[in-house]
Amino acid sequence: MRFTVRHLTRYGYSAPVRLGPQRLRLSPRPEGVTLHAAEITVTPAPVTRVDRTDAWGNPLTRLTFGRRTRELVIESRFTLDTHAPAPLAEALPGLPWAAPAASAFLPSEPIDPEVAAFAASLAAATCGRAEDFLAALNETLFTRTDRHIRLTGNAQTPAETLATAKGACRDLTMLFIAAARAQGIPARFVSGYQAQAESIDGRRHLHAWPEVLLPGQGWRGYDPTHGLEVTDGHVALCVAPGQAGTLPLEGGFRGQEVTTTLDYEVVIDTTGGAPD
Repeated sequence: MRFTVRHLTRYGYSAPVRLGPQRLRLSPRPEGVTLHAAEITVTPAPVTRVDRTDAWGNPLTRLTFGRRTRELVIESRFTLDTHAPAPLAEALPGLPWAAPAASAFLPSEPIDPEVAAFAASLAAATCGRAEDFLAALNETLFTRTDRHIRLTGNAQTPAETLATAKGACRDLTMLFIAAARAQGIPARFVSGYQAQAESIDGRRHLHAWPEVLLPGQGWRGYDPTHGLEVTDGHVALCVAPGQAGTLPLEGGFRGQEVTTTLDYEVVIDTTGGAPD
């Protein structure tokens, strides 16, 4: 699928401020895509710009600034083709898994008992078949959760999302991750874009979904917000064990008695397939 994306972010300041270093995660990851063009423009012009890869393999842009400013405007544009992953090549081992590898993507602290019980019930209902468990988890979160938009704030705890059956895409993602990890399946948080139509507020937003690491198969994505397996309709910007490592913009400023505003616009154009 051909994606053309424009993501504009504008911070306004009530008085001139001195910008601290800024970190951007707005460039697409290279896996499963053919990139045709990409550009990030910044106002005011940065003094330095360093493009590198972070600890999780995400493209990361670091900026520093000189003069004071009353605004920071960042625009990312890119065009790429996505490619659907190959079908699973072989059956997966039965659940639960004992998976010492990829420990960063397994629980770092005990999983909530209710979430663990929820995962165990789905595993039992699918006779421990990992493929069926993941499909059932995806479908269950899609059908049983009241999905809504929450523009700011961290993800809810998985236990809260399970108990209230309400959440934004990042909340469903964290619940999916916790349930998968409860069965020994390594899982990670993904931030990016998807080709679905505009959301209930009529705007496009960054999207979040989980990926799981399957033995011999690599990472595979699921989208519980839309009840889909991830194929060629998603573009990943960044991945991490949790939400904190996937923030699109990080940085601060220095100024006294300053109020700030934030506006953004995401425009996503897609066509059904890449040209021959």
